[in-house]
Parts: sequence; C-alpha cells; structure tokens
Amino acid sequence: MASRVAVQQNRAEGAVPEGRIKQKNMAAAPGGRNRRALGDIGNLVTARAVLEGKPLPQRPVTRSFCAQLLANAQAAKAAENNKKCLPVKVENEGVVGAQAKKPVQKKPVVKPKPEAVIEISSDSEPVKVDKREKKANGKKTAPTLSSTLSARSKAACGLSKKTKDVMVVDIDAADINNELAVTEYLDDLYQFYKIAENESRVGDYMPSQPDINEKMRAILIDWLIEVHHKFELNQETLYLTINIIDRYLAIKATPRKELQLLGMGAMLVASKYEEIWAPEVNDFVCMSDRAYTHAQVLSMEKRILGELQWTLTVPTPYVFLVRFIKASIPDSDIMENLVYFLAELGMMNYATISYSPSTIAASAVYAARCTLQKTPLWDDTLRLHTGLSEQQVLDCAKLLVSYHAMAPDHKLRVIYKKYSSTERGAVAALPPAKALLELSS
Repeated sequence: MASRVAVQQNRAEGAVPEGRIKQKNMAAAPGGRNRRALGDIGNLVTARAVLEGKPLPQRPVTRSFCAQLLANAQAAKAAENNKKCLPVKVENEGVVGAQAKKPVQKKPVVKPKPEAVIEISSDSEPVKVDKREKKANGKKTAPTLSSTLSARSKAACGLSKKTKDVMVVDIDAADINNELAVTEYLDDLYQFYKIAENESRVGDYMPSQPDINEKMRAILIDWLIEVHHKFELNQETLYLTINIIDRYLAIKATPRKELQLLGMGAMLVASKYEEIWAPEVNDFVCMSDRAYTHAQVLSMEKRILGELQWTLTVPTPYVFLVRFIKASIPDSDIMENLVYFLAELGMMNYATISYSPSTIAASAVYAARCTLQKTPLWDDTLRLHTGLSEQQVLDCAKLLVSYHAMAPDHKLRVIYKKYSSTERGAVAALPPAKALLELSS
C-alpha cells in the first residue's frame, strides 16, 4: 500500500511515468543490463571465457577465427600477469624484480615410424612397401581407387588365379576410362545376377494350368513380339514381359479367355519399368481389336503387381546376352543379330523354361558361333565370363538350333520375318548349324 501511495504522489506531482523512468535509466547507465548484453555479442565473449576459465561459447566459428580469438585472449591474460608482477619493496631486502617465468619444457618429439603400405595386385600376393622407399624412387606407386576396387573384385571372384596357358581377352579394356561403363563393378554385378537368377526362376508350371497349354503360350508370345516390334520398344521390355508372364502363370491359374489380357498387362508393366515413353492403355486395347476394355487392362495390371509383390528387378536373359556377346568379340552386327534371333526363338518355346537365363544366353552365343563357323567355338574368354563349359551349354544350344531349322516352315513366323529383314542382316535366312545336332552331349 505504501508503494502504491508513493506512486500516486509522484504522478500527482507531474513526475514521468515509472516505465519511462526505467527505460531511460537502463539506456543511460554505462553498466546497464542492456549495454552489457550488447557487449557480450562481440568477440569479448570468447576472451572473457578464456580468462575466467569457462568453456567457450558454442557457436559455429572457423578455425582461423577461433585461433585469432584465443591468441587475443592469451595476450590479454599475459598483459594482466605482467601488471601483477611489478617491482615491490620489502623490508631488510632490496627491490625484487618481476617474477621470472619458468622456462617451458618442451616435450620430446617422437618421430612416427614409417607405415607399411599394402599394395593390392590382381596377379600376385600383397606386397608391403615402405614409404621411405617410395620417396627415394620418386614415383607414385599408390594404386588408384578404380584399380583397387577392380583388383579386389577379381580376387573375390577368383579371376586373379590364372594359369599361363589360359588366354583371356580383357573385353573391358576399351571402357576403362568410361565412368558409365563401371568396369570395376562388372564382375561383382554378374556374380550377383547369377545368384539372383536362381531365386526368381520358375519351374514346370503347365501341369498346374488346367485351361492353357504350351501352344497357347507360344501363340501369345508370338503376338507380343509383333506388338513389341510395332511399338518400337526396347529389347529389355520384351524379355521382362515374358518373364512376368511366366512368373504369374507359375503362381496363378489363368483361364484361356484371359491369357491375351495377361500378355497385355505384362507388357504394360514392363513398358512402364523399362521405357521412357510407355504405350498408353488405349494403344493396347486397339492392338487387341478391342477384345478387352480399358478397365480390364488396368485391373489385370493390378493383379499382376499384386501376385508378383511388385518384384520387377530380376535378371532376364537380356542381361546376360549383352555381356556374353561382348565376350564373344563379334566382328560384325551379324553375330549380334543372330544371337538375339536364337534367344527369342528359345523364349517363345516352353521347353527352354528348364534352363536358367544365363544358360539360355550362353547357348545362344554358342549356337550362333556354330552357325557362323567361328573358331574356336568356345574359348577361354567365354568360359570365364559365362562360368559355363562347352558341355554345359551343348544341350540348350541343340534345342535352339532345332528351332532355327523349323522356323521357315513354322506357323508362328513373326520372329522369322523380323530377323529376315535387311536391317537385321537377314540372319534368319542363314543355314542352321545342323552339324551341332549330330554331336553327342
């Protein structure tokens, strides 16, 4: 109550309001709270913290700026110590000068021992090299990152253990400076593909399909290859489409009337996965002569993805064909087109489903070399990159050659017409390697 009375008396006497008095006093006082807070924002915060033995403020400063602040703080502290150590008179004794500082004892510097660097070589055991020897030689012997990764990859895959009798051609030598070729990872990639292809393989599923058979499947794939050719889609899209169809049929029993719808839905999914500009649903409806509606195609697409659990990243024969064709060192486009021709014949026929994608790809390369009479038919480079011997691909290669021999007179002639064009070297018109059929496996 007394304070309230005092305030009322001040207001009655015409005094300035209390709030204004406080603001005026705080702004004018040199030791005011606001001025002290503003002073702490600058570099004095770090200097004061060092002098008082407090931890430095947590603020994002650079190393050079922090070092300058510490140096200023140490200089200020040294100047303060010198002021405290001025001459003092003592009774019965002379003038005692400033206290001498104790000499700082430097810690003995121990030179680190030179570390041994392990150089990884793909053709020899790890060799320890002293750093001092490198300086003496004046040459950089440290391996690059690409060479180190490539050496480790080849050592893990067992490619470094080569005998002198094995003649293997480095098929990636031309792409060693091409970052997009990722040559240091290729061996690991194809080792992974070999493992993944066994996980996504399907067995003989026709006994579980009561309403369709092998001939219907061949008719469907023959029609899809024609659609694929008219849409001018990528090769990866065709192989992924056939893979999706086989995996779906291995899981779900499909009636005969929905088999073509399954092919359309599979190619739609594969196109969305592989193509930049995928065909529209109406395009597939028109290709089927409007046998199915727009809603039915989208419904089948959902069912396919649901049954396959959205697993679309699988190694198809195309993944291995690209690598194995490169390992065969083709001298023209005829070799490449012939391999694709034989591979598509194999994918259309149900009998090849018992072979893995890598075996189908390697057999297509072997059958093509036999057709073109290449010598040798199977060399060390192909054996290394395919991981298969000549005997292991012989049975599947015979099957592909038999399909080649039957192609001109077969009722399903889309593949034959496709590879009879001059754009693809007319490889379908080449005489098949019937001599291969006479060999015993």
